[in-house]
Amino acid sequence: MTPARGDHEARRAEVSAAVWRVLTERGFAGLTLRAVAGELGATTGLLTHYFPSKRALLRYALDLLDEAHAARPRPHAEAAGPDAEGLAALRAALLDILPLTPESAAGSRIWVSSWDAALADAELAGDHAARYRRARSRMAEFAAAAQRRGELRTDRTPQDLAGAAQSFVLGLVVQALFAPEEFPPERQRSLLDAYLADLAPDRVGSASSA
Repeated sequence: MTPARGDHEARRAEVSAAVWRVLTERGFAGLTLRAVAGELGATTGLLTHYFPSKRALLRYALDLLDEAHAARPRPHAEAAGPDAEGLAALRAALLDILPLTPESAAGSRIWVSSWDAALADAELAGDHAARYRRARSRMAEFAAAAQRRGELRTDRTPQDLAGAAQSFVLGLVVQALFAPEEFPPERQRSLLDAYLADLAPDRVGSASSA
């Protein structure tokens, strides 16, 4: 039965919580209308009021992931300070992507599991590409500021530096999820810092003169 208008927001919150529980326990592969209905103790017919198709359910789940990611604490950005710019801001943004805590690891597992669904659907793939593009654009701003401050090499564009850095940390996310014992938080930080250090202007000059 379709919920009354006054109960709509409360019911939507319940649906969101159920979708999140399914994502956490089963990943995107297990995200189905039947699974969400089971979490709610409801029928799949009720859920069609919110999700007329499997794609609608998946897109909603991705929006939930975005909201959760935006709302989660960002200790590295906070440590860098609200006025951080340049390399400090870029480093903080990259650290916030890595699965350095149990909570961020759980979020990363859900996010990575969404790639399979997105690769099988052009519209979902476009949504993912737009998300990564927005993140790269923000990182490129930090990289450009770092170049102006003399903190990063200038023989590559800020956009290329941002794209490479994003690719590096996403690869590190996968490594840490599959082999957490080999890539504990302290090693993830160390690898990222070594990666950024290799982009320093003095390191570039030393490498070219060797």
